[in-house]
Amino acid sequence: MRAGRLMINPLRRVMCLAIILLMAGCAGNKSSVGSYSGGVYTVKRGDTLYRISRITGTSIKDLAGMNGLSPPYTIEVGQQLKVKGTSKTASSSGKGSGKTAKVVPSSAVPQSSWPPVGDRCWRWPTTGKVVMTYSTSEGGNKGIDIAGSRGQPIYAAGAGKVVYVGNQLRGYGNLIMIKHSEDYITAYAHNDTLLVNNGQSVKAGQKIATMGSSDTDSVKLHFQLRYRATAIDPLRYLPPQGSPPKC
Repeated sequence: MRAGRLMINPLRRVMCLAIILLMAGCAGNKSSVGSYSGGVYTVKRGDTLYRISRITGTSIKDLAGMNGLSPPYTIEVGQQLKVKGTSKTASSSGKGSGKTAKVVPSSAVPQSSWPPVGDRCWRWPTTGKVVMTYSTSEGGNKGIDIAGSRGQPIYAAGAGKVVYVGNQLRGYGNLIMIKHSEDYITAYAHNDTLLVNNGQSVKAGQKIATMGSSDTDSVKLHFQLRYRATAIDPLRYLPPQGSPPKC
């Protein structure tokens, strides 16, 4: 067999890495501190409806409908929610199951080591109200959610190469990931129409998709900015909405 046949396509390797990084964030959400038994989930500190959906296997739409919740889905510690999950208990300590739950750190790169503002120029990926902000808590939102209208344009936040286009990652719907350098990747989830292909180079501000509600219950964009695989707060690095980058 020729040596060339043993080589892995570099783009394919980057795509696989990007998927693994995003899935790692999902895995962290599943190692929860909340618990549920017999179809009732008790909300713990740091929980979000998205996280509870991951833990119990109940869609956000079903959770909202079964519990009379409406956007932005405010929940309180100690609140009991109806879920579709079968009787089981989840625990941060793993007691009762005989196994120790693995807790994935919310940030592999601590905030003190995040890049300085102005390190790179970033553009808003779309316009609209931020309906959910970034959270450093375990299972919290690892990006920002921007509400809008179906079909409105989604833009590349910076120049780079598309490393993933698809809908194989549960919870993200039609997803696009762009690699901007060895340190930075951005992710754009819940799109309607995807307008770029794997391996394609894009310019900052280029239209890459249209807003939709794939794998979620409302029309919005979930946007992540990742630095060395760690999701960091996009609002810290984006200019004021409607303003061009200042760097």
